Amino acid sequence: MTRRIGSGTLVIATHNAGKLKEIGALLEPYGVKCISAGSLGLPEPKETGTTFVQNALLKARAAAEASGLAALADDSGLSVAALDGRPGVYTADWAERQWFEGDPGRDWYMAMGKVEGMLQAKGPDAARAAWFSCVLAIAWPDGETAVYEGRVDGSLTWPPRGTLGFGYDPVFVPAPDIIGGRDMTFAELEPQEKHRISHRADAFAKLVAEQFG
Repeated sequence: MTRRIGSGTLVIATHNAGKLKEIGALLEPYGVKCISAGSLGLPEPKETGTTFVQNALLKARAAAEASGLAALADDSGLSVAALDGRPGVYTADWAERQWFEGDPGRDWYMAMGKVEGMLQAKGPDAARAAWFSCVLAIAWPDGETAVYEGRVDGSLTWPPRGTLGFGYDPVFVPAPDIIGGRDMTFAELEPQEKHRISHRADAFAKLVAEQFG
């Protein structure tokens, strides 16, 4: 039987306030109080895994060991079939700008352009199938873990469309049966609709079913 979080305090292995708010809202109905690793002053571990599962577990275990509390981490990204699953776990890395005039950071348009350029280099018949993955990992201080995997399938379009999303959302069109046959990118969908069908929603549904069902 899978171990349960139960009500109480859960460390979210992130330094991102937006992610803490999003996850906290999803777990609040179940009596779970969420605090971030950032608010506890915990360091961010280096993500050295080669899969989403490995990186999510790495982050969850580090937060659980450092805090003495159960911890939840996620790892997610875009995979493109014609690119052998890339960028995959390196989804965010493909958006990293080089240090240039003191302006580091992420440029998602650059990242989308890199993916498109690689697809075009394969010719006009290159498959444009892609999927977003999300892995949620829970770790307890004694080393026990639980993992939940979510996925949403679709295809890539160009040029980017929509302003409501982030990351690769403007070039990702979910499979037609998911959104009633419409041709809309994640960045064209209202956030509430995207959150209902996303890879993260899929993973959370599995977590909730097992942890609180």
